[in-house]
Amino acid sequence: MMMRNRIFLVLMTFVLILPSFLVHASANENEKEEDTLKNPGQYRSKDEVVYATLSPTGVQQEIYVVNIFDVIKEGKLVDYGPYESSKNLTSLSDIQLKNNKVEFAAPKGKFYYQGNMKDEALPWDIRISYRLDGKRVPPAELAGKDGHFKVTIQTSANEEVDPIFYENYLLQVTLTLDPDMYRNIKASEEGMVANAGKNKQITYTVMPEKDGELSLEADVTELELPGIEIAAVPSSMSIDVPDIDEMAGEMKSLTDAIAQINNGVGDLKNGVSELNSGVASLRDGSAQFKKGMNDVNQASSQLVEGSSAINNGLATVSSSLKGNFEQINLAELEKLQARLPEIAAGLDEMSKGFAYLRDNYSDAYRQMEEALNNIPEYEITKADLEALYESGADREVVDQLFDTYTAAHQAKDVFASAKEAFDAVDGRLAEVNGAIGEIEKTLGNVQTVISALENVDVVDSITQLQEGMDEFSASYQAFHSGLVGYTKGVGQLSSSYNQLHSGIVDLSGGTNELENGVGQLHNGTGTLYESTNNLPDQMKEEIDSMISEYDKSDFEAVSFVSDKNEKVNSVQFVIKTESILLEEKETTEKPKEEKQGFWARLKELFS
Repeated sequence: MMMRNRIFLVLMTFVLILPSFLVHASANENEKEEDTLKNPGQYRSKDEVVYATLSPTGVQQEIYVVNIFDVIKEGKLVDYGPYESSKNLTSLSDIQLKNNKVEFAAPKGKFYYQGNMKDEALPWDIRISYRLDGKRVPPAELAGKDGHFKVTIQTSANEEVDPIFYENYLLQVTLTLDPDMYRNIKASEEGMVANAGKNKQITYTVMPEKDGELSLEADVTELELPGIEIAAVPSSMSIDVPDIDEMAGEMKSLTDAIAQINNGVGDLKNGVSELNSGVASLRDGSAQFKKGMNDVNQASSQLVEGSSAINNGLATVSSSLKGNFEQINLAELEKLQARLPEIAAGLDEMSKGFAYLRDNYSDAYRQMEEALNNIPEYEITKADLEALYESGADREVVDQLFDTYTAAHQAKDVFASAKEAFDAVDGRLAEVNGAIGEIEKTLGNVQTVISALENVDVVDSITQLQEGMDEFSASYQAFHSGLVGYTKGVGQLSSSYNQLHSGIVDLSGGTNELENGVGQLHNGTGTLYESTNNLPDQMKEEIDSMISEYDKSDFEAVSFVSDKNEKVNSVQFVIKTESILLEEKETTEKPKEEKQGFWARLKELFS
């Protein structure tokens, strides 16, 4: 009984003392706050973290700012912002908010307060759309569905907000997927897939001053999608210029190699030009030689006809001399004597034609041999062709170059194999021309003998004449057979040379195309050299330009909520969409009664 009385007295004492203590403590706190508000404080810097929630499609719903002050002297501080309401996150002291002006008493150290905004827009327009099996589906109808799922996120500048954030901030967009629910995950090129615990995390980065078009595809079962997180931070890191000396050296080696190729193609162009000139001269000489061969071939038939007449006449004279000498008709000798000058003149013209033919043949043959010998012996390999292809040269021109190179070497090989036959033609022409001269001389002797018959006794000289005519007729018949064989050879030579001349004409056309093609190739390699001559410097300038485009190291932070705020150190944005989740079934459970202890009951008494 006594113990109970003591406990009761202690409790009553505590009940009587506690309210007065609380009132006194509250009074002391208020007095301290009032004293702090009377003295201005100082802060080193201020940070702003902007939190925003979006609907699953990107429609802005809620936005508030957590302001963080680094206070170096306690006292009254003033901040600005279009807030609807504010909340002290550091202490229980009040914050005064009026006409977008915030006043509060801040102790030394870190001070936090939250400002809630209503319709303030973000610097980015964010649009999110969803497709299931190729059909666009509203987010409200996606939860729990199966199929091929695709989400597309588009970001662009909000034209109604200061562009400084769009121009200097990069966006980091993150989606988190449960691998038990999502399979065959494929992100667009900007996305990076990584493991985050048991989940897959897909992260995208949108650079400053760039619009984003991000997409993600996967096969899904019982679809649920946690909120998409979007962080915006200033791209204020300094980008170091990479060491490109080694790369520049390699580029310089490349330009030097291109210069050597250009010089080599220039030398090739000069050589091909000389080759083309030589082949053109060969073609012209061959045309003259062909004409002479055709003339000789056409004259061969007349030569054979005349020789046949001579042969027949000599045979007739020789046979007639074997009969009765008194019956010899000297009129036939007179006819033969009259024809002999004509035959001799024809042989003289033929001799001159053969001399002309031999001279032209020698010149043409020498030019052809010189031109074909001037064709270079170098070999163009497949590796050389691939190098030309990779140098940027016109592929069609390179193919023409190689085809003409092949044709030129084929013509050279054919000439080498037929050189012995060509060499023999000149000697054969000399022999034929000498034989014609001998025949012409013999005809003169025959004409002299026949003329002498007019002044001598025919009967006395006929025996000698018969013997001479028999011998001459036999010799001429052998000559006539050789002449017929020779004219056939001339005909075959003329026909064969026509084909050779056609090949030389084709070769000339090929070398002409080759010269044009190599000229175009040289122009191409020249242009390539000119465009790559300053490649190392151009590369450095391009890298400097790219780095300067994304180097925001000189960016100075400004307040998102008001341009009146000073000493702003940083502003960050934390944005998140609502999750797409299956609704949980409500379960009604009877709350368990918890046994209350003494202090809980005492607290309940005072509340």
